[in-house]
Amino acid sequence: MRPRLTTALALALIALGAWILLTRGPLVSQQAPATVIPTATVSAPAQSPSPPPSASESARATPGPRAIPDGYRVQVPRLRIDLAIKEGDLVQDVERGQTPEGAAFHLPGTAIPGDGSNTYLYAHARTGMFLSLWDAKEGDDVIIVAPDGRTIAYVVREVHPRIPFNEVSWVLPTPTERLTLQTSTGPNPQDPRFVVVAFPRT
Repeated sequence: MRPRLTTALALALIALGAWILLTRGPLVSQQAPATVIPTATVSAPAQSPSPPPSASESARATPGPRAIPDGYRVQVPRLRIDLAIKEGDLVQDVERGQTPEGAAFHLPGTAIPGDGSNTYLYAHARTGMFLSLWDAKEGDDVIIVAPDGRTIAYVVREVHPRIPFNEVSWVLPTPTERLTLQTSTGPNPQDPRFVVVAFPRT
């Protein structure tokens, strides 16, 4: 992808975060604590996450990216997460400012679960979506359910509560299978992202 287009998408994604906050108001009454892994006992609004500004890098790095088919779900049983996975739409999310709720979104250009590379999913930091991801711990089970009913089991191995909003590396392809889950930590587009990485259960 050309550098100018990449920069334009990054700026548009930052603007999207600001638009969501200005038009929808505070999302939750929580704040990220000072500990390594946030808990649900704190009190400042979490931001609805848009794909990271570096999202377009993955599309550039992955030839012929595929959209995720309908019917996939992501489940984190301990955190009571069970969401349909939809394909992210940068036109809808950025140009129209209409990021949907009630689902997790597959970042365009990243792998489909089971393809042997990095699948990147993001969702709003709201109750019933990815807000409880703030309580993720190493060892948590993450399950992807495919449209045909088969499951792919992952286990959380990394919890990163304060990733800079413009960090590129988390969305890029990887040489081995992984699942990256992202939500946000605060009301501003420049607030850090909360990133959880899970690897296939062996």
